Amino acid sequence: MIKDNQKYFNRLHVVLDALVVAAAYALAWLFRFESGLWKEEDEFIGILGARTYFMALVFIIPGYLVLNHLFNLYTSKRYSSARRDIVNVIKANMVGLVLFLGVLYVIDQKDFSRGMIFIFSGLNILGQSGTRICIRKLLRSFRRKGYNIKYVLLVGYSKAAEQYIDRIMQNPQWGYIVRGILDDHIPRGTLYRGIKVLGTIGNLEIILPENKLDEIAITLSLKDYDSLERIVGLCEKSGVHTKFIPDYNSVIPSKPYTEDLNGLPVINIRHVPLTNTLNSMAKRVVDIVGSVFAMILFSPVFLIAAVAVRSTSRGPVIFKQERVGLHNKPFQMYKFRTMEVQKPSKEKRSWTVKDDPRVTNVGKFLRRTSIDELPQFFNVFKGDMSLVGPRPERPFFVEKFKEEIPRYMIKHQVRPGITGWAQVNGYRGDTSIRKRIDCDLYYIENWTMALDFKILFLTVFKGFVNKNAY
Repeated sequence: MIKDNQKYFNRLHVVLDALVVAAAYALAWLFRFESGLWKEEDEFIGILGARTYFMALVFIIPGYLVLNHLFNLYTSKRYSSARRDIVNVIKANMVGLVLFLGVLYVIDQKDFSRGMIFIFSGLNILGQSGTRICIRKLLRSFRRKGYNIKYVLLVGYSKAAEQYIDRIMQNPQWGYIVRGILDDHIPRGTLYRGIKVLGTIGNLEIILPENKLDEIAITLSLKDYDSLERIVGLCEKSGVHTKFIPDYNSVIPSKPYTEDLNGLPVINIRHVPLTNTLNSMAKRVVDIVGSVFAMILFSPVFLIAAVAVRSTSRGPVIFKQERVGLHNKPFQMYKFRTMEVQKPSKEKRSWTVKDDPRVTNVGKFLRRTSIDELPQFFNVFKGDMSLVGPRPERPFFVEKFKEEIPRYMIKHQVRPGITGWAQVNGYRGDTSIRKRIDCDLYYIENWTMALDFKILFLTVFKGFVNKNAY
């Protein structure tokens, strides 16, 4: 069996990266000076000479290897995604490009071909990304065949233990096999997805000396945290790699915001990037520009929809409904009317369902194509809403859901949106509220401008026409 040894693998990876950097540099030189695409090739070579160009590799190769290390390109491939690796490769090379050009500027070297440097950066990004994709596929192929496997034992039966097992089962390419679970409260022989409770935590003193495990994962339930220090000490004494998977992920986010209070670690329960003034201002600028552009772009659709609503049913064209927005403040949300006019008391407490008799024929089309939502661009322009964010709900349902669904009210820490992460993932209309909230929380905690643009892009293909929009 091939035993995984990250230290030696990393050394091999460093050597491979050095070869890729050297090859990319040599190809860039050949392309720049030997391809015949530039007229002044001989001028640059005559001033510096090929020897000078290649002597620079003495500094370039170590420099790029250091950048790769700084951008976490030599960490284990078991959990990291290929996309994250490629992004880090691009970041490392962009920093390398800036440093390269900066050094030439500082030493006042005007004869070194800048064009070659840009070509080298592009080739190096392609080369390092390609090698990492190939290595990842090779390792996953080995693991699927039963090689390069890590055997892990879970200490403590909890929700965290079940979630950890779920993820291992869903990702066989990680190469993990769970040997079993130890717990003081769950009967021996209890099974979860084929993983058996082997005995009590005290059995660690018998199991660890056998040296048949690669990792110990401490997955204690909250009520057993008083024994955490003893278990960690026992595991580390044996020399087996130990990791801790907390059972409080329903309280602490996956990427907690931590602070150092004079040596005392402080974990903020919820990190909301949009509480940052610059982030909030940037998002607001995008909202104003985007809403104005959308209102101009869709003005013909506004007109056609308004005429269709007015001519097919009695009542106002625009339907205003109270929703709960940022900081729990109510506002009037605008939509094209898609239902017969109802009594306010009935409308406030009724959830739209499939084949709802209150929806007009034109309303069905407007809802299915999301055209009924277009007036909300006026809400965005006013500042009640954002282009992207959690969908706002009616006060009656907010009061209901905040008692039934944990963390429901966190969604009101940001402006509600016309579209959101939940909507592009299919959670729209009469779908799971809990899954919708999970998506909203992910968006709130992981907001970036890039994520907003990604959601807007996906909305074009997934959000406008939806089978769950009744």
